[in-house]
Amino acid sequence: MADFPEMVEAALRARFVSLRVRPEEVTERFVRGTGAGGQKINKTSSTVWLRHEPTGVDVRCQRERSQATNRLLAWEELAEKLEWRRATAANEAQAARELVRRQKRQKSRGQKARMIQGKKHRAKIKGKRARPQTDD
Repeated sequence: MADFPEMVEAALRARFVSLRVRPEEVTERFVRGTGAGGQKINKTSSTVWLRHEPTGVDVRCQRERSQATNRLLAWEELAEKLEWRRATAANEAQAARELVRRQKRQKSRGQKARMIQGKKHRAKIKGKRARPQTDD
């Protein structure tokens, strides 16, 4: 597949361009559907299955009876999943940067005083655990 399918609208194509997804990276298959529908569902391959190879994202669409409609819906769902993955990765990276920033910032005087007081308190408790002194 050299180019996006003709039925993929311009807005959807722009989404894929912004995601840097090339049409060669997407495997498109048409398979028979499952579930209720009887003879119609068993004879036609109206289910569309898309897989973005670099990320391993799979999309399977069988919402409508029409293969063309399912194809368009599958491409839209694939774009949504890839955008969601990108946004999630960006949010995780931002959260990691914020965590490092919070860990490295200076403690206030009050925090330092409470920390030292806590250490002294703990030392006093641990000091009571010492072996009893024997007079030799």
